[in-house]
Amino acid sequence: MMAQLLTLEGFVATAVANGREALEYLRQGDRPDIILLDLMMPVMDGWGFRIAQRHDPTLAKIPVIVLTAVVDPVLEARKLRAVAGFRKPLDVYALLDVVSEYCPQRR
Repeated sequence: MMAQLLTLEGFVATAVANGREALEYLRQGDRPDIILLDLMMPVMDGWGFRIAQRHDPTLAKIPVIVLTAVVDPVLEARKLRAVAGFRKPLDVYALLDVVSEYCPQRR
């Protein structure tokens, strides 16, 4: 759903099902301007993804926005060294503002 929203807003967006798929995708060479990270995912959750991402020098500098429904998004963003955190259901306009800061060029 987030990828569709971002695409409708003129961004190029790719979605994956879990943290493991995200790492595989990123390690194939694609370097997005920002990552929207849902903390609750199957296989590898957002916390596990972020630890692996931060330990990989080729991926560590890609900024992350944390999305969560169950915990304090600001606190989790700080813990995970993310640029922002949002609670679900999302304030779409606030999210788009932050995404726009990191993705100035749209298609």
